[in-house]
Amino acid sequence: MNQAASTSLKNSAITASIFMVCAQAIFAVVNFTYDVLTNPWNPLLEGEKLTSSSAVFWQYLIAALFALPLVFRIGLDKLKTRHPLLHELRALASALGAQVFVFGFASGVPVWQMVGLLLTGPFFVLAGSALFLGERMSPTRISMSVIAFCGAFLIVGFGSDSFTAASLLPVLAAALWSTTTLISKYLSHEETAETLTLSLVLLISLNHAIIGIVLGILVVFLPPESLPATLSGGFDFSFPAGNAAWWIIFLGFVTAVSQYLLWSAYKRADAAYLQPFDDLKLPLNVLVGWVVLSQVPSLWFWPGAALVICASLYIAFAENRSRKTPRIVV
Repeated sequence: MNQAASTSLKNSAITASIFMVCAQAIFAVVNFTYDVLTNPWNPLLEGEKLTSSSAVFWQYLIAALFALPLVFRIGLDKLKTRHPLLHELRALASALGAQVFVFGFASGVPVWQMVGLLLTGPFFVLAGSALFLGERMSPTRISMSVIAFCGAFLIVGFGSDSFTAASLLPVLAAALWSTTTLISKYLSHEETAETLTLSLVLLISLNHAIIGIVLGILVVFLPPESLPATLSGGFDFSFPAGNAAWWIIFLGFVTAVSQYLLWSAYKRADAAYLQPFDDLKLPLNVLVGWVVLSQVPSLWFWPGAALVICASLYIAFAENRSRKTPRIVV
């Protein structure tokens, strides 16, 4: 490889890492906004709280509007596909993951626990890849997955006073988002990254609306108190009023920005190279939760988070150690 090509690879890698770090910083802002909009114990926006389903619907609808320049840049012709059902299932899994994740905030689960458990997602992908895509589960993958879930066990705090059923919501969200990743991996053998990006941007808001309609039907037909209190009001399609309107517009905007940054990062470098920067979401979110929301992690959070992050980094480096430079996706 000549010097010019080597310099280009390094510059692309540096740019990708900067995009990823910025995306994770914005992710911390997104989670803070979730807490403000939906957590009944958060004093901000008192009396103007949204249900988790309404917050997520408007978030992704507004984000889709802000993402229209990206949509037109990619081109609607990229929507052509031989697998429309798989694209729909992929968008539905992503929408359900977002609904469950934000429901965790509405249920009072602290930010540090939400994001710490979300880091189990890559290990669901490893298991799913072996079960459904025929990929080999090496001893390294198996051992690191076991270590990661031991860490998750510590973060959840089974047996402690802080543990509730809601503490498992981020694990469910991680599993659902991993389903989206698995379907994306399968589709990527035949379809371009542009097709995958565009279909998700355009379908996810529709799926949030479908989930909201189903929730409304359940509220009507199920016995009272059969749904959690934060969902018992059903789904409200009316746009938020007062200060909540500005918060939801802000949430949609920063969501669109973070998605653009992630798309730009993965366009320039391998996922394995970017994994350490992706794991920065944990300390950034813990910092925001501690400084802004006064949410102090439990004593067992730190060793648990260390196990999850170390397992994730070990797999990333072990599977990428033969590469001297990150592979650039063109």
